[in-house]
Amino acid sequence: MVCLRYQWTPYLLYGKKIEMGKHTMIYHQGEVGAGFYYLDKGSVKITLLSENGHERSIDYIPTGGLFGEHGAYNGTYLTSAITTSPSVIHFFSDEVLSRICQDHPQSAVIFTNSQIYKLRLLAEIIAFTDSPVELAMANYLLKLITVHGSNHIPIDQLSLARYIDTSRMTVNKTLQKWRQQGLIELSERSAIRVVDVEGLRGIYSRFQCK
Repeated sequence: MVCLRYQWTPYLLYGKKIEMGKHTMIYHQGEVGAGFYYLDKGSVKITLLSENGHERSIDYIPTGGLFGEHGAYNGTYLTSAITTSPSVIHFFSDEVLSRICQDHPQSAVIFTNSQIYKLRLLAEIIAFTDSPVELAMANYLLKLITVHGSNHIPIDQLSLARYIDTSRMTVNKTLQKWRQQGLIELSERSAIRVVDVEGLRGIYSRFQCK
């Protein structure tokens, strides 16, 4: 995902620039789409409503990233997207996407790769359902390191708990354990810094082998 960040920047002039306040719903899960989005500034979280009615935060879009690709060409949005801070986004309609791909053939590769990544993410969420908490947490933090290109991850414990579909207390207990082991550092500003990435990979591999 890191290699895809900002690659859509040359085509921003084609899109419609939109400024949104905090906690603004961009699209709803199940809604028929008419295009997709690019995050220029701010922050957007992606949520998934399961069949049992539980809402899970499954992704945080980094600036320079696309989202809502599954809503292109009258597709159905498989998730919901909401701003978590004042944001600037760009909307690309189906007609605009077709025009960009016609004018810049390489843009189709960028869009398709981003779309594939999102579908793999959803498949991964399903695959990790009912997995041990430490395995799911290690997997998610490692993925966020890749997405943000940094071991400093801007996520709070409540959002992490919603991704894992467990309680904040359970997440906090695991994070405190990892902090004592020297794997992570916890920030007062709702962020987690992974100090020992290889150690976290070791946890992931150990649980995978069980």
